[in-house]
Amino acid sequence: MKIQLKGLAAVAFGALLSTSAMAADIVDTAVGAGKFKTLAAALGAADLVETLKGDGPFTVFAPTDDAFAKLPEGTIATLLKPENKNSLAGILTYHVVPGKVMAGQVVDLKGAKTVNGQRVDIKVDGSKVMVDGATVVTADIVCDNGVIHVIDSVILPADKTIPATAAEAGQFKTLLAAATAAGLAEVLGSEGPFTVFAPTDEAFAKLPEGTVGTLLKPENKQKLVDILKYHVLSGRVYSEDAVAAKSAKTLEGSAISIRVTDAGAMINDSKLIATDVDASNGVIHIIDSVLMPPSKTASARQVIEHAVAQGASLYNSGYHSECANLYHQTMNGLMSADIDQSLQHHMTSVIQSASQQKCDSQRAWTLRRGIDQMYAQLSAQ
Repeated sequence: MKIQLKGLAAVAFGALLSTSAMAADIVDTAVGAGKFKTLAAALGAADLVETLKGDGPFTVFAPTDDAFAKLPEGTIATLLKPENKNSLAGILTYHVVPGKVMAGQVVDLKGAKTVNGQRVDIKVDGSKVMVDGATVVTADIVCDNGVIHVIDSVILPADKTIPATAAEAGQFKTLLAAATAAGLAEVLGSEGPFTVFAPTDEAFAKLPEGTVGTLLKPENKQKLVDILKYHVLSGRVYSEDAVAAKSAKTLEGSAISIRVTDAGAMINDSKLIATDVDASNGVIHIIDSVLMPPSKTASARQVIEHAVAQGASLYNSGYHSECANLYHQTMNGLMSADIDQSLQHHMTSVIQSASQQKCDSQRAWTLRRGIDQMYAQLSAQ
């Protein structure tokens, strides 16, 4: 299906047509058109020519020479300097989407993840298709390793880190103060990438009076670290991927639940109020409440419950050895948990006792009794 836009013919310029007829790659097609000299020079300076001449496929939102001319005076010359090669490559790869995305598909998207790692926003506005702030002026220029859509402006990726982006927004002062007190501001400003579910100042204000002040005290630093890490995922996870996953493991170690309700998308019991705010080293989703990680005891109980359910099924199906191994692995995994030292000794004793038994059934039951005793002690705490 071709793009249905008034005044936008989804055909190439005459020069492009003649070049693409020979099944040229993206770079040769652009060079042959004669309207992408600056783009071609930039690709050469960033060492991306061979990449875009590769198999792909790629979708390129290609700025014309006139588009580059809109940039502030001196910008292009500065970017073409060898010392700015990485910045230039970051900008250029922000114009490239993996795969061959034709115009008919583009208009059905709200965004697309680029080779840069960040995501461009796509918007259909009447007769126009907008990619970030640029307008698609010619679509579906088919090449033998992808497709080109011509745009009238250069689009720029986010160039500020997560802390800098949050500071600029002006509604995350408490979060930034907490990150600084916890020694995490520098981490969140590093290469990453990270995904941050960021509570606003209003979200922190919902906490019981005095909570924030108490958490900022030096003696409560570890608790503050745990809370903040519970808001952070490793990698750049956009909203649609998060919702599809339904849960995600945080840097704190515990998982958050992600679901869509009649009230909107929820992270645990906190509502997502804005999503997909790009930063140079990750993405920010804004939430209306502070997330509190489950206690270590609660997490350990959940692990045990899951293991017992799996183990019982294995044992009842005659897989005694596999059941025993599962219980053994579960107890070993819990050894590293921040739980009472007496329970650590208990697990060590049970594991040693089980390892001396040659019968898989007896080994499984020894470990199971040990796990049950541990669960009872955890529940009593």
